[in-house]
Amino acid sequence: MDALQISTATVVILVVVAFAAGWVDAVVGGGGLLQLPALLIGLPDSTPTASILGTNKVSSVWGTATSSLLYAIKVRPGWRSVLPLVAGSSIGSALGAQVARFLPREVFTPIVLLALIVVGIYTWRRPELGLVTERKHAGRKHYLITLAIGLAVGAYDGILGPGTGSFFVILLVGLLGWGFLEASAQAKIANLVTNLSAIAVFAAHGSVLWQLGLMMGAANLVGGFLGARTAISKGNGFVRKVFLVVIAGLAVRLAYDTVRTLL
Repeated sequence: MDALQISTATVVILVVVAFAAGWVDAVVGGGGLLQLPALLIGLPDSTPTASILGTNKVSSVWGTATSSLLYAIKVRPGWRSVLPLVAGSSIGSALGAQVARFLPREVFTPIVLLALIVVGIYTWRRPELGLVTERKHAGRKHYLITLAIGLAVGAYDGILGPGTGSFFVILLVGLLGWGFLEASAQAKIANLVTNLSAIAVFAAHGSVLWQLGLMMGAANLVGGFLGARTAISKGNGFVRKVFLVVIAGLAVRLAYDTVRTLL
Protein backbone atom coordinates (compact mmCIF):
# COMPACT_ATOMS: atom_id res chain seq x y z
CA MET A 1 0.00 0.00 0.00
CA ASP A 2 1.31 3.40 -1.08
CA ALA A 3 4.70 1.75 -1.89
CA LEU A 4 5.16 0.80 1.77
CA GLN A 5 5.09 -2.69 3.26
CA ILE A 6 2.17 -2.36 5.70
CA SER A 7 0.47 -5.50 7.01
CA THR A 8 -3.28 -5.95 6.89
CA ALA A 9 -3.38 -6.16 10.69
CA THR A 10 -1.61 -2.80 10.96
CA VAL A 11 -4.06 -1.19 8.53
CA VAL A 12 -7.03 -2.54 10.51
CA ILE A 13 -5.58 -1.21 13.77
CA LEU A 14 -4.92 2.22 12.23
CA VAL A 15 -8.50 2.39 10.88
CA VAL A 16 -9.91 1.54 14.33
CA VAL A 17 -7.69 4.17 15.93
CA ALA A 18 -8.85 6.71 13.34
CA PHE A 19 -12.47 6.06 14.33
CA ALA A 20 -11.63 6.54 18.01
CA ALA A 21 -9.61 9.67 17.19
CA GLY A 22 -12.52 11.17 15.27
CA TRP A 23 -14.85 10.53 18.19
CA VAL A 24 -12.48 11.96 20.80
CA ASP A 25 -11.52 14.93 18.63
CA ALA A 26 -15.15 15.90 18.09
CA VAL A 27 -15.94 15.73 21.80
CA VAL A 28 -12.93 17.24 23.57
CA GLY A 29 -10.32 17.91 20.88
CA GLY A 30 -6.94 16.23 20.64
CA GLY A 31 -7.85 13.28 18.43
CA GLY A 32 -4.39 13.60 16.91
CA LEU A 33 -3.04 12.47 20.27
CA LEU A 34 -4.45 9.05 19.40
CA GLN A 35 -3.98 8.92 15.65
CA LEU A 36 -0.54 10.44 15.20
CA PRO A 37 1.25 8.24 17.76
CA ALA A 38 -0.50 5.22 16.22
CA LEU A 39 0.92 6.16 12.82
CA LEU A 40 4.36 6.70 14.35
CA ILE A 41 4.22 3.26 15.93
CA GLY A 42 2.52 1.39 13.07
CA LEU A 43 4.33 2.67 9.98
CA PRO A 44 7.84 1.47 9.04
CA ASP A 45 10.78 3.38 10.50
CA SER A 46 11.77 4.40 6.98
CA THR A 47 8.56 6.41 6.51
CA PRO A 48 9.42 10.13 6.18
CA THR A 49 8.07 12.40 8.90
CA ALA A 50 6.29 14.56 6.32
CA SER A 51 4.44 11.51 4.96
CA ILE A 52 3.27 10.57 8.44
CA LEU A 53 2.04 14.12 9.05
CA GLY A 54 0.39 14.42 5.63
CA THR A 55 -1.41 11.09 6.00
CA ASN A 56 -2.58 12.07 9.47
CA LYS A 57 -4.05 15.30 8.08
CA VAL A 58 -5.87 13.55 5.22
CA SER A 59 -7.42 11.13 7.70
CA SER A 60 -8.42 13.65 10.37
CA VAL A 61 -9.88 16.29 8.04
CA TRP A 62 -12.98 14.16 7.34
CA GLY A 63 -14.00 13.79 10.97
CA THR A 64 -13.23 17.45 11.61
CA ALA A 65 -15.42 18.54 8.69
CA THR A 66 -18.33 16.43 9.92
CA SER A 67 -18.14 17.59 13.53
CA SER A 68 -17.66 21.21 12.38
CA LEU A 69 -20.91 21.06 10.43
CA LEU A 70 -22.85 19.59 13.35
CA TYR A 71 -21.43 22.17 15.78
CA ALA A 72 -22.22 25.01 13.36
CA ILE A 73 -25.84 23.85 13.10
CA LYS A 74 -26.47 23.00 16.76
CA VAL A 75 -24.26 25.45 18.67
CA ARG A 76 -24.12 28.36 16.20
CA PRO A 77 -20.77 29.90 17.22
CA GLY A 78 -20.10 33.64 17.02
CA TRP A 79 -18.99 34.01 13.40
CA ARG A 80 -17.41 37.43 13.95
CA SER A 81 -14.98 35.71 16.31
CA VAL A 82 -14.57 32.67 14.08
CA LEU A 83 -13.36 34.69 11.07
CA PRO A 84 -10.11 36.09 12.59
CA LEU A 85 -9.49 32.69 14.20
CA VAL A 86 -9.85 30.98 10.83
CA ALA A 87 -7.69 33.56 9.03
CA GLY A 88 -4.85 33.22 11.52
CA SER A 89 -5.16 29.43 11.56
CA SER A 90 -4.90 29.15 7.80
CA ILE A 91 -1.75 31.27 7.59
CA GLY A 92 -0.11 29.65 10.61
CA SER A 93 -0.84 26.10 9.44
CA ALA A 94 0.54 26.64 5.94
CA LEU A 95 3.77 28.12 7.36
CA GLY A 96 4.05 25.37 9.96
CA ALA A 97 3.62 22.63 7.35
CA GLN A 98 6.56 24.08 5.41
CA VAL A 99 8.72 23.76 8.55
CA ALA A 100 7.47 20.22 9.25
CA ARG A 101 8.92 18.90 5.99
CA PHE A 102 12.42 19.36 7.46
CA LEU A 103 11.72 17.88 10.91
CA PRO A 104 13.67 14.63 11.58
CA ARG A 105 11.59 11.73 12.89
CA GLU A 106 13.96 11.05 15.80
CA VAL A 107 13.24 14.57 17.05
CA PHE A 108 9.54 14.35 16.23
CA THR A 109 8.59 11.46 18.54
CA PRO A 110 9.81 13.07 21.81
CA ILE A 111 8.00 16.29 20.88
CA VAL A 112 4.74 14.36 20.40
CA LEU A 113 5.35 12.71 23.77
CA LEU A 114 5.82 16.10 25.40
CA ALA A 115 2.58 17.36 23.84
CA LEU A 116 0.78 14.32 25.23
CA ILE A 117 2.05 14.98 28.74
CA VAL A 118 1.33 18.74 28.72
CA VAL A 119 -2.24 18.42 27.41
CA GLY A 120 -2.96 15.48 29.71
CA ILE A 121 -1.76 17.26 32.86
CA TYR A 122 -3.56 20.49 31.97
CA THR A 123 -6.82 18.67 31.27
CA TRP A 124 -6.56 16.69 34.50
CA ARG A 125 -5.86 19.76 36.64
CA ARG A 126 -8.67 21.85 35.13
CA PRO A 127 -11.93 19.86 35.46
CA GLU A 128 -13.92 23.12 35.58
CA LEU A 129 -12.53 24.36 32.27
CA GLY A 130 -15.18 26.12 30.18
CA LEU A 131 -18.28 25.41 32.25
CA VAL A 132 -19.77 28.85 31.50
CA THR A 133 -19.13 31.70 29.06
CA GLU A 134 -17.63 34.83 30.66
CA ARG A 135 -16.12 36.97 27.91
CA LYS A 136 -12.87 38.58 29.12
CA HIS A 137 -12.32 41.10 26.31
CA ALA A 138 -14.38 43.12 23.86
CA GLY A 139 -13.93 44.97 20.59
CA ARG A 140 -10.57 45.14 18.83
CA LYS A 141 -8.64 43.45 21.66
CA HIS A 142 -10.89 40.41 21.51
CA TYR A 143 -10.38 40.01 17.77
CA LEU A 144 -6.61 40.58 17.93
CA ILE A 145 -6.24 37.92 20.61
CA THR A 146 -8.43 35.60 18.52
CA LEU A 147 -6.20 36.19 15.48
CA ALA A 148 -3.07 35.53 17.56
CA ILE A 149 -4.53 32.25 18.86
CA GLY A 150 -5.25 31.20 15.28
CA LEU A 151 -1.71 32.00 14.13
CA ALA A 152 -0.01 30.25 17.07
CA VAL A 153 -2.11 27.08 17.17
CA GLY A 154 -2.30 26.96 13.37
CA ALA A 155 1.51 26.98 13.16
CA TYR A 156 1.68 24.25 15.78
CA ASP A 157 -0.85 22.18 13.84
CA GLY A 158 1.14 22.55 10.63
CA ILE A 159 4.41 21.54 12.31
CA LEU A 160 3.16 18.79 14.64
CA GLY A 161 -0.61 18.53 15.07
CA PRO A 162 -1.40 16.37 18.12
CA GLY A 163 -3.63 18.16 20.59
CA THR A 164 -4.48 21.03 18.23
CA GLY A 165 -8.18 20.91 19.05
CA SER A 166 -7.42 20.85 22.76
CA PHE A 167 -5.01 23.77 22.47
CA PHE A 168 -7.64 25.78 20.58
CA VAL A 169 -10.23 25.06 23.28
CA ILE A 170 -7.84 25.76 26.16
CA LEU A 171 -6.76 29.13 24.74
CA LEU A 172 -10.25 30.21 23.66
CA VAL A 173 -11.56 29.42 27.13
CA GLY A 174 -8.56 30.62 29.14
CA LEU A 175 -7.72 33.82 27.25
CA LEU A 176 -11.13 34.86 25.88
CA GLY A 177 -13.57 33.35 28.38
CA TRP A 178 -15.68 31.24 26.02
CA GLY A 179 -17.66 28.35 27.46
CA PHE A 180 -16.50 24.85 26.59
CA LEU A 181 -19.18 24.10 24.01
CA GLU A 182 -18.79 27.46 22.23
CA ALA A 183 -15.00 27.10 22.24
CA SER A 184 -15.27 23.56 20.89
CA ALA A 185 -17.48 24.71 18.03
CA GLN A 186 -15.01 27.46 17.07
CA ALA A 187 -12.06 25.11 17.50
CA LYS A 188 -13.57 22.54 15.13
CA ILE A 189 -14.06 25.11 12.38
CA ALA A 190 -10.54 26.53 12.82
CA ASN A 191 -9.06 23.02 12.97
CA LEU A 192 -10.77 22.17 9.69
CA VAL A 193 -9.05 25.15 8.05
CA THR A 194 -5.62 24.25 9.47
CA ASN A 195 -6.00 20.69 8.19
CA LEU A 196 -6.93 21.82 4.70
CA SER A 197 -4.06 24.33 4.57
CA ALA A 198 -1.53 21.73 5.72
CA ILE A 199 -2.87 19.09 3.31
CA ALA A 200 -2.37 21.49 0.41
CA VAL A 201 1.31 21.88 1.35
CA PHE A 202 1.96 18.18 2.01
CA ALA A 203 0.14 17.09 -1.16
CA ALA A 204 2.10 19.57 -3.28
CA HIS A 205 5.31 17.89 -2.12
CA GLY A 206 4.01 14.31 -2.51
CA SER A 207 4.02 13.72 1.26
CA VAL A 208 0.71 11.85 1.61
CA LEU A 209 0.01 8.10 1.71
CA TRP A 210 -3.36 8.52 -0.01
CA GLN A 211 -4.76 4.98 0.18
CA LEU A 212 -4.10 4.62 3.89
CA GLY A 213 -5.14 8.21 4.62
CA LEU A 214 -8.50 7.87 2.87
CA MET A 215 -9.28 4.52 4.52
CA MET A 216 -8.55 6.02 7.92
CA GLY A 217 -10.47 9.14 6.89
CA ALA A 218 -13.68 7.17 6.33
CA ALA A 219 -13.45 5.77 9.87
CA ASN A 220 -12.53 9.20 11.25
CA LEU A 221 -15.63 10.70 9.59
CA VAL A 222 -17.96 8.23 11.31
CA GLY A 223 -16.19 8.78 14.64
CA GLY A 224 -16.43 12.56 14.27
CA PHE A 225 -20.16 12.40 13.55
CA LEU A 226 -20.90 10.20 16.56
CA GLY A 227 -18.53 12.19 18.79
CA ALA A 228 -20.16 15.53 18.00
CA ARG A 229 -23.58 14.07 18.81
CA THR A 230 -22.22 12.78 22.11
CA ALA A 231 -20.71 16.16 23.05
CA ILE A 232 -23.86 18.10 22.25
CA SER A 233 -26.23 15.70 24.02
CA LYS A 234 -24.22 14.43 27.03
CA GLY A 235 -21.40 16.88 27.79
CA ASN A 236 -17.80 15.96 28.46
CA GLY A 237 -17.59 14.43 31.94
CA PHE A 238 -17.36 10.79 30.91
CA VAL A 239 -15.42 11.53 27.74
CA ARG A 240 -12.85 13.55 29.70
CA LYS A 241 -12.05 10.49 31.83
CA VAL A 242 -11.69 8.25 28.77
CA PHE A 243 -9.52 10.89 27.10
CA LEU A 244 -7.12 11.05 30.06
CA VAL A 245 -6.82 7.27 30.25
CA VAL A 246 -6.01 6.99 26.53
CA ILE A 247 -3.48 9.84 26.68
CA ALA A 248 -1.75 8.18 29.63
CA GLY A 249 -1.52 4.86 27.78
CA LEU A 250 -0.11 6.41 24.62
CA ALA A 251 2.35 8.51 26.61
CA VAL A 252 3.69 5.37 28.30
CA ARG A 253 4.06 3.61 24.95
CA LEU A 254 5.82 6.54 23.25
CA ALA A 255 8.07 7.01 26.28
CA TYR A 256 9.06 3.34 26.01
CA ASP A 257 9.79 3.72 22.28
CA THR A 258 11.85 6.88 22.91
CA VAL A 259 13.94 5.26 25.64
CA ARG A 260 14.46 2.13 23.52
CA THR A 261 15.69 4.27 20.63
CA LEU A 262 18.14 6.14 22.88
CA LEU A 263 19.51 2.90 24.31
